[in-house]
Amino acid sequence: MKIALGQFGSGPEKRQNLARISKLAEGAVAVGAEMVLFPEAAMVGGAPDQSLVPFAEPLGGQFVGELQRLAAKHGIAIVAGMFEPADSARVYNTVVAVAQDGRLIGSYRKIHLYDAFGHRESDRIAPGDGKTLVFELGGMRLGIMTCYEVRFPEVARRLADLGAEVLLLPAAWVRGPLKELHWETLTRARAIENTIYVAAAGQVSAIYAGLSAIYDPMGVAIVNAGDSEGVAVGEVTRERLEEVRLINPSLAMRRPDVYADWQLVRT
Repeated sequence: MKIALGQFGSGPEKRQNLARISKLAEGAVAVGAEMVLFPEAAMVGGAPDQSLVPFAEPLGGQFVGELQRLAAKHGIAIVAGMFEPADSARVYNTVVAVAQDGRLIGSYRKIHLYDAFGHRESDRIAPGDGKTLVFELGGMRLGIMTCYEVRFPEVARRLADLGAEVLLLPAAWVRGPLKELHWETLTRARAIENTIYVAAAGQVSAIYAGLSAIYDPMGVAIVNAGDSEGVAVGEVTRERLEEVRLINPSLAMRRPDVYADWQLVRT
């Protein structure tokens, strides 16, 4: 299956963002992609401390409806970040998945919020309810996690245990000292330790680092989009997944029967 990464920097105008999504989706179709992954907050973007309540929409709103129309028109699955209403002061940071026929597959609300590096995402975003999303497309099983959650190996491992073979990681990774190094290290590590593919699509702007990439189950970069807007495409295959898991059967070699009884021994 060919996965395209639609890297761009969303702005405050939904209509303009949808126009860019449409153009990038057309580019993904032109290179034979079956799915295009867009960044976190593809619906509307801006500064990390901006209030998002005025922009939030339900899943049945205009933004998702337009994604469904684009998916059906081009015959390509679309995964993109948006915001749903939560309460009077906060929204949910949601990723929505749409099938090639325009059907809504499902959604995932980010649960680990970016309260780090001087930011407090929890002031404007409510954590999700913990419901995850793993779905099948192109003969592969895909799971979703969002941006900062790449720092939590438990999330990726749980998705792998639920059968995910490709981790989809929409992001808006804020630039900063060592931040780009962390991003590249963490995305690659999640692929290696779970022997799965990681497809990561990031916002790119003066604030956000871009660096969208696809890593194979050995941690080899299949494609890297750098720091410019555009479409990058890579192929994920079950054959490669199975080949790596024969070489490195680390998931099958785990010892949960032992881990549960581990205790701290002081010396």
